[in-house]
Parts: sequence; structure tokens; C-alpha cells
Amino acid sequence: MTATTTVRQILEQKGTGVHSVEPGLSVFEALSIMAKFDIGAVLVVENNRLAGIFTERDYARKIALKGLSSKDVKVGDLMTANLCTVTPSQTVDDVMNLMTENRFRHLPVVEHGKIAGIVTIGDVVKSIIVHQEETISHLSNYIAGDIAT
Repeated sequence: MTATTTVRQILEQKGTGVHSVEPGLSVFEALSIMAKFDIGAVLVVENNRLAGIFTERDYARKIALKGLSSKDVKVGDLMTANLCTVTPSQTVDDVMNLMTENRFRHLPVVEHGKIAGIVTIGDVVKSIIVHQEETISHLSNYIAGDIAT
């Protein structure tokens, strides 16, 4: 994979499955789902439409630090509603720039108005590492004379 690797290629490797909740679900129940699947975020879907995202960071800053009870607060009250999304045709560079500029760790992938997956900072880092390993291998082979010039 290269810096021009697309979100679609990442999703082909990791899969397109996402975990979602409805906005009326309690934060406690959303956290239980996140713990069960060892994920840091769930998409919030209402009437088959992406309404927001709820993350561990939302919990830490909006519940824990304010002394609220996760069993009493609904996901819809705390979710990030003004979502930034990406399309499958965007590149790893595009995603990395969005994540860095906006301090996101999770970006929903939307294609033709439908949820196509989610890309995380871990996915981006993994893609970059694979690209660097390929480059190092290529250069090592070139230096060793294994590749014709």
C-alpha cells in the first residue's frame, strides 16, 4: 500500500462492518457494545441515516468529567453530530490530513449516502507502515543488486 492507497483498499483489507446504535440508547449500553467488540467508537444511526458518532473521548469528556451517570444519559445527547466523513475513493493522505487537522480518530466512510465502513487512525498507521516496509524492501533489493536498473 502506498500514500495513494484509497479508503476502499483499506476497507477491502479490514472489512466494511460497523457497529451502530440508535440515539435513544443509554451511554452505558453503547459503552457495553464498544467494550464487547473492543472498539473506540460507534456510529449513531437514526431512521437508516447516519446521525452522529459516539466515541470513548465523548464519554471521558462529557460524562466522566462532569460526574454524570452513563445509565441516565442518552447517546443522542452526547454524540458528535456535525460529522466529517470520507468516501471510498479518498486516499490515505486525505484521511491522515483530516484526522490530524481535526483531531479525529475515527472517520465514517459514506458512499452514495450510505455507510460504507469506518476508518480509524490505526488503519491509517497500518497502511503507512506497510508502505514503508515495501519501500525499504525495494531499496534494499536495489542496493543489493537484486533489481535491474
